[in-house]
Amino acid sequence: MKQLLAASLLGTTALAATAQPMPVPPEGWQPPAGVLTLSAEAQSEVPTDVVRVTLAAEQEGAEPAAISSSLSAKAQQVIAQAKRITGIQAESGGFTIYPSTDRNGRISTWRGRAEVVLQSRDFSAASRLAGELANQMQVQNISFSLSREARLAAERTLTEQAVAAFRNKAEATTKLFGYGSYTVRHVQVGETGMQPPMPRAYAAKAMMAEAAPVPMEGGKAQVTVTVNGSVQMLR
Repeated sequence: MKQLLAASLLGTTALAATAQPMPVPPEGWQPPAGVLTLSAEAQSEVPTDVVRVTLAAEQEGAEPAAISSSLSAKAQQVIAQAKRITGIQAESGGFTIYPSTDRNGRISTWRGRAEVVLQSRDFSAASRLAGELANQMQVQNISFSLSREARLAAERTLTEQAVAAFRNKAEATTKLFGYGSYTVRHVQVGETGMQPPMPRAYAAKAMMAEAAPVPMEGGKAQVTVTVNGSVQMLR
């Protein structure tokens, strides 16, 4: 009983030590007057400069080991061929082996799928390579994005514009409220980007291509820089 009581008192003491009371403002304290919260942003549509192509091959058979070996060899061959081209990056993508069953639940056959992902800033080279590889792996998806360098360059320009817009808004709004000037209390700069979606019809058309180069035309990505903060308006 004494041990239980001691444990209870110890737990109460620990709880009291961790529960910190909210600080009480000094007597007569008032929140600062003339604080203005503002936000501004700058946007731009930047041409995408990186293409990402997903190639895939599928195979069916009675032996999963044979399917796995065949698909692995094909993927490695495609990667090796792609890496011989300057400006093309190639890597393994998804790889799956799964059974198909009949109406009685017994395994009737095995299916496999292997993917290779190509990435490049040279759209023409990627287009030609995808066409050359069509007899080994078909194009399943094409997507476009901004490189890190292109995004950073756009963000630098947009940051200057967004900060200037924030300062102009702060100055104009301060005067509207009858104040003469302002000082910045808090400010936060953030960047966001949105990649253009890949139209399904375009992807399907790419899958149908055989030896001819696969059409690849990038779109534009929207880059936005926002500035949020508060200023202290001064008389």
